Amino acid sequence: MNTCRSARIERDLLTPIARPAERQEYGSFMSHAPARQFTASDGIEIAYFSWGRESDEVPVVLHHGFAASAQSNWVAPGVVGALVDAGRQVVAVDARGHGFSDKPHDAASYGEQRMARDLVSLFDILDRPDIDLVGYSMGAIVALIAASFDTRIQRLVVGGVGAGVAELGRVERRHLDTDALAVGLRADDPASIADPVVRQFRKFADRQGADRFALAAQSEARNTSPIALDQITAPTLLIVGDEDQLAQRPDVLVGAIQGATLMTVAGDHLSAVANPDFARAIVDFLS
Repeated sequence: MNTCRSARIERDLLTPIARPAERQEYGSFMSHAPARQFTASDGIEIAYFSWGRESDEVPVVLHHGFAASAQSNWVAPGVVGALVDAGRQVVAVDARGHGFSDKPHDAASYGEQRMARDLVSLFDILDRPDIDLVGYSMGAIVALIAASFDTRIQRLVVGGVGAGVAELGRVERRHLDTDALAVGLRADDPASIADPVVRQFRKFADRQGADRFALAAQSEARNTSPIALDQITAPTLLIVGDEDQLAQRPDVLVGAIQGATLMTVAGDHLSAVANPDFARAIVDFLS
C-alpha cells in the first residue's frame, strides 16, 4: 500500500462520525429508545432499538458497520432523525459483538452469514410482510446476504463497500488485512502495531469503547464466501464516499445486482455517513 493511500485511510478512520452538536442530539434521541433484546438461535442476546410510530409504511431496518453501533453509525450522523422526520418507523440493531449485544470472544460466534440470520430473526419479531433494509460497511455485507434469500426485503440501501464484495464476498485484503486486524485488536500495546490501517482501526475501536477481543473474533470470521447477488430482487442503491478507500470500484458491485444504482457523496469511509446528502439519499430512495 503506498504512503498516500495509507494516509487517506488513516484519515478515514480518525474522522469523527458526528460533530459535537450532533453527538449531544444523539444522546437526547437515544434516551427515548431503550434497548430491546431477542435471543438468537445460538443463544446470543441481540440488542435493537426502535423509533417512530408503527404505520402502514414499511419499517426501515438499519445495520451498522464494524466496531460501530446503532447509536454511532445511525443516530449520531442524523440518519435516524431524517427517517423519523419523514414519517418512518426505524429499527436499528447492535450486531453481535457490538454495542449492547452479547460479546463472545470465539470466532465461531461471528461472521456476516450469522449476522444475516440475526437480521432474519429480527424481521420475524417485527412481523411485517415487507422491510426496507439499510446496511453500511460490514452491515452492507450482512444486508446483501440477507437480501439474497429473504424476499421480505422490499428495498435495499448499502454503503461503504465496492468491488471486493462482488468479487470476494468481503472487503479486499489489499485495503484491509483482516488477519492482521485481529492481531492488532488483541495487541496489549497499540504502539506495537506496524500496519497503519490496522493501527487506526484499533484507535477507532478504543475510541468507541468497543470490546476489541470480540471485534478480533469477528475479524477472523468475516465472510469469504461468494454472495448470491444475482438473487437480489429488491431495488438497490449503493452509496459511497468519493474518497472511501474501502469502497473501491463500486460500479463493479452495482453491475452485479440487477437494477442497482450508484450514488457518490463527498467523504471518506466514516465521514460520508455524516454528510447530510447520505441521509437525504436514503430517505429519497425509500420514499
